[in-house]
Amino acid sequence: MTHILHVLDHSLPLHSGYTFRTRAILRAQMARGWEVRGITGHRHSASGPLEELVDGLHFHRTPGKPATGNPVLREWRDIAAHADAIEALVQQWRPDIIHAHSPVLNAIAAQRVAKRHAIPLVYEIRAFWEDAAVGNGTGTEGSPRYWLTRQLETHSVRNADAVAVICEGLRADLATRGIDPAKIIVSPNGVDMDQFGTPVPRDPALTAQLGLEGADVVGFIGSFYDYEGLDDLIAAMPRLVRARPRAKLLLVGGGPREQALRDQALASPFADHIVFVGRVPHDQVEHYYAQIDILAYPRKAMRLTDLVTPLKPLEAMAQGQLVAASSVGGHRELIEDGVTGTLFPPDDPAGMAAALAGLFADRGIWEDRRAVARAFVERERNWSSNILRYEPVYQRLLARPARTRAAA
Repeated sequence: MTHILHVLDHSLPLHSGYTFRTRAILRAQMARGWEVRGITGHRHSASGPLEELVDGLHFHRTPGKPATGNPVLREWRDIAAHADAIEALVQQWRPDIIHAHSPVLNAIAAQRVAKRHAIPLVYEIRAFWEDAAVGNGTGTEGSPRYWLTRQLETHSVRNADAVAVICEGLRADLATRGIDPAKIIVSPNGVDMDQFGTPVPRDPALTAQLGLEGADVVGFIGSFYDYEGLDDLIAAMPRLVRARPRAKLLLVGGGPREQALRDQALASPFADHIVFVGRVPHDQVEHYYAQIDILAYPRKAMRLTDLVTPLKPLEAMAQGQLVAASSVGGHRELIEDGVTGTLFPPDDPAGMAAALAGLFADRGIWEDRRAVARAFVERERNWSSNILRYEPVYQRLLARPARTRAAA
């Protein structure tokens, strides 16, 4: 039986798009009959034992606490600790494939061990670390740190035996760096239809609790980062309410921008049309999806959002929800305007308000739009079929003599 070790930044029981994608991959691979485990680094912040089962998935943890001090030295110390933990697990469990997932720190740690043991290494990029840092406000494009991180990313891709990316934008960017496109597969974000495939009915008690009775509800469910463009969504509300007086905005989640967004909403002339819920348990999220008529994803135009496809719009489509999103590159890979969703210009509250008002005014298309979008997810973004993209890569690498691995 093939043993696959996934090297991860963090995992369940933490909840994020990252951990949900990991869960879907591991579950689907187990369903194929493969033995899979994951090992997380020091960025996994949940307390717990060094080895544990979570939702039936087997995880190992890197012992110790994150390093402190100089940022560069700190990261190299964390890489060394992670590599030591991977080494110990490799000696104990003997994986056939090591599958490292971004950020690049995980790839560097995994490569040290893979090379030593001549184990094939797959490096999966969900976002470039340097662009993610810019998107969450901890980095600056063009800075020395940005340049260094980009070089590390390119170096790690060259040293991997195979590379997986979540979208065409990332693959195209790697090609401009001289990476052989034949070395790269696209394993797009997908939905576990068993997890998100059966929409729940709207709960009238929750509707009343949220003050949404009779409302036209626009909603966002996710993390409140600057690149998500939620400030533009709040800024669009006066125009939307003037066009659709019953319109309300439901914001579910939290994150670095939460307080600033709450302050912005309080200053809005239509503050009573904006409802913040905060974070909710993952097993309750579907009940909030059911409260929303149109899921809005107003991501700002930047390199990160042009290159990376988000998971949330797919989950919304799987729930039978209408989706409206900014026309950044990552959204254009998921949403066909006027077919599976509605696209509006990024960084444009007026354009967003007009698109949302137009969608509320055209309810006759809603049923067909929802059905077409859900069918797209079931056909092309379902993890039960997405997982098949990894199998030929694994088989090809396992068939190669050890001396040729990582020579690409």
